[in-house]
Amino acid sequence: MNIDMIRASAERLKGYVRHTPLLSSPFLDEIAGRRVLVKPECLQHTGSFKFRGGWSSVSSLDDQIRRNGVIAYSSGNHAQGVAYAASQHGAPAVIVMPNDAPQLKIDNTRALGAEVVLYDRPHGESREDVGRAIADERGLTMIKPYDEPQVIAGQGTTGLEIAEQARIKGVVSGDVLICCGGGGLTSGIALALQADAPGLRARPVEPEEFDDVTRSLISGRIETNNRQSGSLCDAIITPAPGTLTFPIMSRLCGPGLVVTEEEALRAVVHAFKRLKIVVEPGGAVALAAALFHPKEIEGDAVVAVCTGGNIDAEVFANAVRDYG
Repeated sequence: MNIDMIRASAERLKGYVRHTPLLSSPFLDEIAGRRVLVKPECLQHTGSFKFRGGWSSVSSLDDQIRRNGVIAYSSGNHAQGVAYAASQHGAPAVIVMPNDAPQLKIDNTRALGAEVVLYDRPHGESREDVGRAIADERGLTMIKPYDEPQVIAGQGTTGLEIAEQARIKGVVSGDVLICCGGGGLTSGIALALQADAPGLRARPVEPEEFDDVTRSLISGRIETNNRQSGSLCDAIITPAPGTLTFPIMSRLCGPGLVVTEEEALRAVVHAFKRLKIVVEPGGAVALAAALFHPKEIEGDAVVAVCTGGNIDAEVFANAVRDYG
């Protein structure tokens, strides 16, 4: 992985990706005690940053390989990103999804033209095994959700935008908080910031009990989660950091931050009330850290990436009712 791959991915994404802005609110600044800039990737195609990696990967394939079809496994956001990218390239797509994924994400993936195959995550069925078997049987190309060079490159284009936008707003130093699962977005942004904004530091943010990246950065080796499901922050629940992403994060990222599920839901409500954006719990943990963990953050300004907005209506309504 290197910055040249990220810049090449940005070229392939030209004319297709949405360049999401940096949003701000004096109400959020007051809560955090510093300037808060929010990158709303919930406004990206398919409702999350995952479109970037999906398009980067599908567009990089040889024409014949692409025509044979692609396969991915995901709880929903990577699923939709790959499904949409494949449909726009005229390629068949199979997506392996957990049977406890939010129904909205399953329905959206099917609506984007992909074949959805459900697996039993709560009872320990392996998505990797299911995906590998289908890929081998049908001759499909696997696009992993984070531990894949072209996926990391696509996600890294978010960092190129942050570097330019932050510079325009006069922010040249501080922490960039990123909702983190396997580390594709975090490592991609870290590489982009190293090249274009070395004063900005990428930091992963995770929910309680699923803080494998934070613990891995402390121990210096890949740690795993005891549970693989059971969180409202499903979008960023992964078994462990990736073998490609972890070395990048170890080299370039600051310490991880961990927030509670309640803090994530409160951030969902603040994003809605103050920025007029809809964010899912897993996509709101970075904002939650910016608002509710100010003593763990450095700098007069902080950038928080809201990574996705594919939230079930019931979860959103409950959050507004309970914390609005």
